Amino acid sequence: MSTWPAINVVADDVCSGKTTALSNVQKSLTCIKEKKEYNAVISVIEERAKKRASDIDKKLQQGEKVGRLAGVPFIAKDNFLTFGTETTAASNMLSGFNAPYQATAIEKLEQEGAICVAKANLDAFAHGSSTENSDYFTTKNPVYKTRVPGGSSGGSAAAVVLGMAPFALGTDTGGSIRLPASFCGCVGYKPTYGLVSRHGVIAMASSTDVVGPLTSSVEDTALIVDVLAGKDKLDSTMIERDRSYHDLKGSSVKKVGVITEYFKDVANVNVKKSINSVIDTLKKAGYSVEDVSIASSDASLGCYYILCPAEIASNLARYDGLKYGHTATGTDSLEESYEKSRSEGFGLEAKRRIMVGTYVLSSGYYDAYYRQAQLVRTKIINDFKNAFTKYDILLGPTAPVTAFKIGQKDKHDPMSMYLMDVMTVSANLAGIPAISIPAPIKDSLPVGLQLLARQGNDKQLLKFSKQVQDLLA
Repeated sequence: MSTWPAINVVADDVCSGKTTALSNVQKSLTCIKEKKEYNAVISVIEERAKKRASDIDKKLQQGEKVGRLAGVPFIAKDNFLTFGTETTAASNMLSGFNAPYQATAIEKLEQEGAICVAKANLDAFAHGSSTENSDYFTTKNPVYKTRVPGGSSGGSAAAVVLGMAPFALGTDTGGSIRLPASFCGCVGYKPTYGLVSRHGVIAMASSTDVVGPLTSSVEDTALIVDVLAGKDKLDSTMIERDRSYHDLKGSSVKKVGVITEYFKDVANVNVKKSINSVIDTLKKAGYSVEDVSIASSDASLGCYYILCPAEIASNLARYDGLKYGHTATGTDSLEESYEKSRSEGFGLEAKRRIMVGTYVLSSGYYDAYYRQAQLVRTKIINDFKNAFTKYDILLGPTAPVTAFKIGQKDKHDPMSMYLMDVMTVSANLAGIPAISIPAPIKDSLPVGLQLLARQGNDKQLLKFSKQVQDLLA
């Protein structure tokens, strides 16, 4: 549904004078307004975006260079700190909060001439798999309005597919970029942990949080990753980047492993049929495709939902109603202020994860749950390392189902929602790169094909993803 050409073409057209940065921004803002019913966007950055666009156009008229993303509009998930509008993480707790600085990812994009035009909806504090946990509204799937877009980056995925901008930023803690990409039918990329700075992004679970793009093609994804990747002195978890990610020629992939455990959990016949058709296509193209077992992946969901809430409980402890965020009124004591502010500010899912996280970190249960989960995480890391000694790329579905109907899953039955992450959490626990690209479908909802590579092998993953994209075209 997107009406934008490739990102490099958008930028080239601005630099050549074929169009202007200001007209691109206006195109984005008009689309956001016309498709408001989808609830993809929380707030618009109109004034600042138009000023930046005008500045870029003036620089070009004066013969100055403005970067590889000159005049390209984009949308940021509303857990990225940005200027020009509030940053809320879709939570009442942060309603009215204006960031004092911008996220490093936003700064890097702006340095290359990109223009942030809006903030996308998400599950509050990124806690969810459907964007139904937003404290503001539920985003609708851009293909079928009655269905969810996935989560937690559902607003970002919907915005790209609807054509609101050529690309959007999301965050992936356990599949929150790849799942909405699968449900909406776009490309969602989770880089190797530490490749892209998390500075200025509201934390969910710090040891698995990753920043990545949602786009319409692998080529666009590679260009944005090339801009975002690289060390940041404000983020101590950063790793060294490759020389470039946007050159997608010359993939060396020969052997592909199909993760058998992922197929065991597939609950939708169209998902299985679609991924099997991809496997057949790869075999016909000359790739060696074999089944591979990642035995520990069966334990990954349980491991994730111990470690993740533990980190959430720690990260959300800072929202006490005093420093910043929602402050309750009419309280008589400090203790009552804490209790009432947090009770009013946090939604049901945030409270649930705080309670679980506090429980597994408590003195009586730390060894029984948290320490054991860390041991399982080490086993998951080692199992993937072993698999990558035999296979260049691993393959499977992104999600066990296609997009389900809004309101179909009971908010008081969180397990049914957590199961949406069963095929994505392992990549976060292992810190490896993973991508979801649209798989071939016939008379069906979008299906995501998930490809995974060894830690730090983002370039190889992107090159192979481009080849697969071309084979499936």
